[in-house]
Amino acid sequence: MKSQPDRFALPFIRRSLIGAAVLAMCAGQALAVNPFVVKDIRVEGIQRTEAGTVFSYLPVRVGETFDDGKATAAIKALYATGFFKDIRLEEENGVLVVLVEERPAISTVDFTGTKEFEKDMLVKALKEIGVGETKIFDKASVDRAEQELKRQYLSHGLYGVKITTTVTPIERNRVTIMFNVDEGDVAKIKGINIVGNKSFSDKQLREQLQLSTSGWFTWYSKADQYSKQKLTGDLETIKSWYLNHGYLEATVESTQVSITPDKKDIYLTINITEGEKYTVKSVKLEGEMFGREAELEKLILLQPGKTYSGDLQEATNKLIADRLGTFGYAFANVTANPEIDRDKREVAFTFFVDPGKRAYVRHMNISGNTVTRDEVIRREFRQFESSWYDANRVKLSRDRVDRLGYFKEVKVETPESPGTSDQVDVNIVVEEKPTGNFMIGGAFSQAEKFTFTASVSQANFAGSGNTIGLELNTSKYNRTIAFSQTNPYFTDDGISRAFQLYLRTSRPPALNIGSYTVRQTGGNMTFGVPFSESDTVYFGAGLERTQIETDESSPVLYRTFVEQNGGPVGGVGKAVTNAIPLTVAWGRDTRDSAVTPTRGRFQRANLEIDALGDAKYYRMVYEHQWYRPLTRWMTLALRGEFDYGKGIGGNNYPVFKNFYAGGIGSVRGYESSSLGVVDPTYYDAIGGSKRLIGNAELQFPFPGSGTDRSLRWFTFLDGGQVFQEDAKIRPSEFRYSAGIGLSWISPVGPLKLSYAKPLNALPGDRLERFQFQMGTGF
Repeated sequence: MKSQPDRFALPFIRRSLIGAAVLAMCAGQALAVNPFVVKDIRVEGIQRTEAGTVFSYLPVRVGETFDDGKATAAIKALYATGFFKDIRLEEENGVLVVLVEERPAISTVDFTGTKEFEKDMLVKALKEIGVGETKIFDKASVDRAEQELKRQYLSHGLYGVKITTTVTPIERNRVTIMFNVDEGDVAKIKGINIVGNKSFSDKQLREQLQLSTSGWFTWYSKADQYSKQKLTGDLETIKSWYLNHGYLEATVESTQVSITPDKKDIYLTINITEGEKYTVKSVKLEGEMFGREAELEKLILLQPGKTYSGDLQEATNKLIADRLGTFGYAFANVTANPEIDRDKREVAFTFFVDPGKRAYVRHMNISGNTVTRDEVIRREFRQFESSWYDANRVKLSRDRVDRLGYFKEVKVETPESPGTSDQVDVNIVVEEKPTGNFMIGGAFSQAEKFTFTASVSQANFAGSGNTIGLELNTSKYNRTIAFSQTNPYFTDDGISRAFQLYLRTSRPPALNIGSYTVRQTGGNMTFGVPFSESDTVYFGAGLERTQIETDESSPVLYRTFVEQNGGPVGGVGKAVTNAIPLTVAWGRDTRDSAVTPTRGRFQRANLEIDALGDAKYYRMVYEHQWYRPLTRWMTLALRGEFDYGKGIGGNNYPVFKNFYAGGIGSVRGYESSSLGVVDPTYYDAIGGSKRLIGNAELQFPFPGSGTDRSLRWFTFLDGGQVFQEDAKIRPSEFRYSAGIGLSWISPVGPLKLSYAKPLNALPGDRLERFQFQMGTGF
């Protein structure tokens, strides 16, 4: 600043010199300001910043005296905003002139060479740390962004990544930032060494890890690409493995990650201290248990004399806490305190029970539903607001919402209500999935090559919870037009109503030599009455007109039916029957999910009887599905079905109500509807009045999909057969198959692929090894 009383000027003071300038001013050296009274304040050099913004940071106003302290404070305050690159203060006839040079604004941020990450994700991430469109350009922030990018690439195993940042000035004091990325090659794990393990082999421990060396599926799972997060998880897995086998004091001492000079190969070394293996000496409970000691003791899974298991200890804690949760103690805490006897290698446990306060539910909140109406979800709740918290009811509410089939995932959170100590909120968080289902079924066989069926339905129509279906099939052998609608809450107390109208025409497959045509027109209506949380009874009635047309080549069974139901002698011609089927059914569903179940059961029993129409028959169907998790990643699924039909009052069972077997959904590896009795003349499959089917599957997550249940592979064993009305069910006539398959909950519906090997096929059986279906759940 000049020393004349009528004018002063501070030279350019860059941010790095602010401290020195301020010290000089405070010391009264050459940079001292001659005080003057401010008559006016003028700001020059601003382009984007409002003058009022600058005024708001200045520590002086018109009429006040400007001195050393005010000058120091003004410069510090304006630089602290981060808006300005240079600041200069001048005095002109009592007017304080603030001359600024603004920092440039960022116009665009772009990337080249990025394959590992989506550009949109990178742009969003960098904007959060201050590098994005409209942000003020700051070299330090750009350097941090570059380092963050490198860190992300390193976490994905791309150790050879090179990033060059180019900053280009453009008009109106703006810059463009370009990150040029050379990702290089992914570094692969070439070796995993485990040191210190004596009780378990390297192979046993490596099988527990997510990370691995290159193998058959690592191209998909990327398990051979190093990740610090995965390694951290693997170390916890190893520790849990030892704890579950009795090694209470096992620890992972250290890990070393080394990379070759060319940054292509990684070697991991894991150092373990096993400690001793412990046996449970005794277990006991302490704390407040409200006189339920005997009941809670039965929940203790650790048994004296048995090897200690960390999983059993944690499971015991959870079982006791959950049990107390059913009485309203939402914050119950169970702590297992060990007393270790190292000489005898025994450990005694005391489970201390702290129930906390009994809690009420304040609010039941729903989030994540963008299509489904709140009331559709809320009507499935069995835990209610302003009532005692009940852990069982909360779980039942979650399961019922999941069984709707409208959501990919349903989560429940029970946080403590803010500002209270005896209330909780129950938050239901859902992730919706497409509920429109375009179903395609098909198979490949030597004779017919590819065959297809199709239908379209919309569950949860317009978020209402109602299901509307339209089946259109115009294949060469089957023509169908069917419309259906289901309202699961026809009444407020949960009575459902479903109706269907249909027109179906079917002919035998191309491989059948005999010819016939079956045309059915009809409709039905069914009401479902819930009797418990998992049991529903259904009542229904319908009308159905069936016309069968035969010729000289038709199977004997069809010609006989035509002759017995008003057709010409010999059965070549037409016959029409009118049926009034009445139905009663029962269903029970305790599965944890309707789409990808891992535990629970599904049962249904159905009786259909026509005593008033022409057909005079009854048919019964019973199906049972059972799911059980064998491990955290493997589920056993069993399914059995028994169907039986018979004519009433001496009438034969109507041929158009026959059951069929073979194909996906029954016995895979055999052509659809090809098993059972064949016509004696043309050897065409004609179905039967009795059917027995059994399926067993072992379901696994697809490699690399983690815990995602929407993509799974499975192995299976199928068996079953169809029998005529007057024949006995003989297990020796069953057909069996085994194979592998893949199931995927795709955006357009569940997809199931299978490749089967028939195990006891006989000459004349029609085989079909590869089959697929889209739109089925089992």
